[in-house]
Amino acid sequence: MSVRYSASVMTGDLANLETTIRSLEEAGIHALHVDILDGRFSPSMPIGLETARRIREITSLPLEAHVMSTNNDYFVAEMLSVGMETVTFHCESTLHVDRLARVIRREGAKAGVALNPATSLTALDWVLDELDKVCLMLINPGYATDRSEAQVPYAVRKIEALRDLCRARDIEVDLQVDGRVSIESVPSLVAAGATDLVLGSTSLFRPGATVLQNRLLLDAAVAEGLAAQRPVLA
Repeated sequence: MSVRYSASVMTGDLANLETTIRSLEEAGIHALHVDILDGRFSPSMPIGLETARRIREITSLPLEAHVMSTNNDYFVAEMLSVGMETVTFHCESTLHVDRLARVIRREGAKAGVALNPATSLTALDWVLDELDKVCLMLINPGYATDRSEAQVPYAVRKIEALRDLCRARDIEVDLQVDGRVSIESVPSLVAAGATDLVLGSTSLFRPGATVLQNRLLLDAAVAEGLAAQRPVLA
């Protein structure tokens, strides 16, 4: 099993965004994770639509948009027009989840649904087979700058539950985790079944080291997690 590295752009140096992106390209990061927040669904707005368009213009890395808004139809359409390869939106603020997922796929992009920490996996019961990705938030969206906002204590159990649900239904989706995904927490998250890590200030951009140095630490943490995974019973 491979594990994908998705760099959270908003945790890089926003004043020198192109330099940050070049360092991610050089480190072999798999994708750029672009958070699009409207200031209402969550209390921050670090990256605007025009910035997202400029990111698309300056890199060939795959881009994934994580839309956190109360008007998902509008922001999803904007991200598709930018040329995002993957667009993820929150089920909590979407009236017609299955329809919006089909709209994204119809435009040639991959569709993802994000769940807030306390949102039950039952929200996926009738839409899971319409998705390419499920993003489990491990902190509440928009509060990453609040250092007291810790990763939820049930993170591993929720990842395991989603992994087991997908296996039981024979559905393959990317199991993405987002929020305080630190080098220290990566082994347990990967062992639980996470296949896509959104990486920011506690991992790829951890102070005191370069992106490449942090990438090497992540590789070791992922290898530890893969080695600890329980075997799939036939």
